[in-house]
Amino acid sequence: MRSLVVEHLDVRYGGVHAVRDLSFEVGPGEIVGLIGANGAGKSSTLHAIMGVAPATGEVRLGGVSLRGRRPEDVARDGVALVPEGRRIFAELTVEENLRLGLAARRARGDVAAVLQSVYELFPIVEEFGRRQAGALSGGQQQQLAIARALVAEPDVLLLDEPSLGLAPTVVDIVFDALAAIRDRGLGVLLVEQRAQRTVAVSDRCHVLANGELRVTLGPENANDTETMVAAYFS
Repeated sequence: MRSLVVEHLDVRYGGVHAVRDLSFEVGPGEIVGLIGANGAGKSSTLHAIMGVAPATGEVRLGGVSLRGRRPEDVARDGVALVPEGRRIFAELTVEENLRLGLAARRARGDVAAVLQSVYELFPIVEEFGRRQAGALSGGQQQQLAIARALVAEPDVLLLDEPSLGLAPTVVDIVFDALAAIRDRGLGVLLVEQRAQRTVAVSDRCHVLANGELRVTLGPENANDTETMVAAYFS
């Protein structure tokens, strides 16, 4: 597994400066959180890493620059994005959605073993393999979206608001899976609305406001709401 390094990242949409001089690193077996108010630059950061947002600065995976690469090439290089809203293919079966995720694999090893590894994290994906993906609940679709990204065997997994709109029991499943993914050696960059829970699960958590990094918190700060609130609105 390789580290993702972001240095002096700037993202602009016309006259809007969405991300300003942002630098951080996601190492193998780490969860790094990005939290902040709406419009803080969190999703823009993920999109810049994937090459779908206008950006300057540097993004490297294992020392190799990803800048200027097409999104599909960034995915094949070892970065997988689970976008906000899941964006599964509703008309396809669960199994067919997973097969599409396999297209981004660099290795050509045992597909059955790769699928089994995601079934262990998300049993519901195996159970409903032949069901049309659009018939799944929101929580089941989110598990499928993460599983689809994982079958590509990335070095780094980017997640954009994975708990959005989910029932509390499904949120627990997702966060438990993230901890298990970290234990497998993957790096995880987690954009989330659940600030305290994100701080608690992350090795470190960066708070963004107006596109800038304001403070970095550790798990020991999960209950420090005063510091978080001050960073959100500074």
